[in-house]
Amino acid sequence: MPITPYYEVNQAVVATGGDTLNHCMQCGLCAGLCPWGRVVEGSPFVIRKLIRLGQLGTEGYESDDILFACTTCNLCVRNCPRQVKIVDVVRSMRSMIAETGAIPQGLRPILGSVHSQGNPWAEEKTKRINWTQGLDVPLFGPDTEYFLFVCCTSAYEQRSQKIAKALVALLKAAGVSFGIIGNDEACCGESVRKIGDEGLFNKIAEQNIALYKEKGVKKIITTSPHCFTTFSKDYSELGADFEVQHYSQFLAQLVKEGRLTPQKSLGKKVVYHDPCYLGRHNELFDQPRELIRAIPGAELMEFSQNKGLSLCCGGGGGRLWMETKPEQRFSDKKMIEAADRGAEVLATACPYCVSLFEDSRKGTGKEDQLVVKDLTELLQESL
Repeated sequence: MPITPYYEVNQAVVATGGDTLNHCMQCGLCAGLCPWGRVVEGSPFVIRKLIRLGQLGTEGYESDDILFACTTCNLCVRNCPRQVKIVDVVRSMRSMIAETGAIPQGLRPILGSVHSQGNPWAEEKTKRINWTQGLDVPLFGPDTEYFLFVCCTSAYEQRSQKIAKALVALLKAAGVSFGIIGNDEACCGESVRKIGDEGLFNKIAEQNIALYKEKGVKKIITTSPHCFTTFSKDYSELGADFEVQHYSQFLAQLVKEGRLTPQKSLGKKVVYHDPCYLGRHNELFDQPRELIRAIPGAELMEFSQNKGLSLCCGGGGGRLWMETKPEQRFSDKKMIEAADRGAEVLATACPYCVSLFEDSRKGTGKEDQLVVKDLTELLQESL
């Protein structure tokens, strides 16, 4: 009997990374936990249905609000009783769409910019280190211990540049040997891969790995949980062997060692948002909270759903560059809850989260009630 097109589609998903697709028994737990179902009544995105369509090899899942709605927050993966790697399945289905050229219109310029300029922000490659002006940021050399990788968002987006600048100040205060490579740096490729362009991701990753090895990089500190995940997990699949830390891990250790000592009292209530790629993807829940507790006068608060059950900000999986209707924004829901709980600062440890929460602070009219801060900014202010 000849192989049907449906079977071919199913096997293509399995072969491109979605090897656990057929483990799903359609229990529906993923759909019950998914932030889309928790925030948007009647959402067209139902992860259980998407997985079933993938199993059957049928079409009808390619649209912006279905296949490309997933934020890859990993909540479903952590709780799946059959251990289906749902994020990998979604990525595999997207890669099939990418091969046909059917990537959503709004995401095509992102991929084009990464291909031509090495970043998704449509900025010139020669401007990558403009954020360092006036800071005397050292360049990575033969005797440098840590390569500081500043993600594209913190390199090019004005609000997020404050994160990179604050981290530089903290590393200098602690006497850390660190440096950047410069304008030869390029995007880590995390969003590219989640969008589905495996070919472009592999090209970027191989170029980055070669560059880092040429420079003698062995240890990496990242500003973004997304870059941290890519360097520590995806790059290792391609033969990279770097010691990678997100800044929250690194700074928490500096505080424990007494090399970084917050002194100035904050005197504010701080509610912490767990970034998906720091928490659920990498189990880093405690270090960010340790940093907040280390700041004098910082009263740590929690969202009603936190740590492993934290509600995603909505920026992962390429969604940072896609238009989301106001009533569908996860970050709006969290901003309103933070204000209702009496928080004065909404703190997080991811540039994507900071960007979306800043938009939500304005969009929900909470500008006078609380501020959005990255942990690096809070720590720098306390020195």
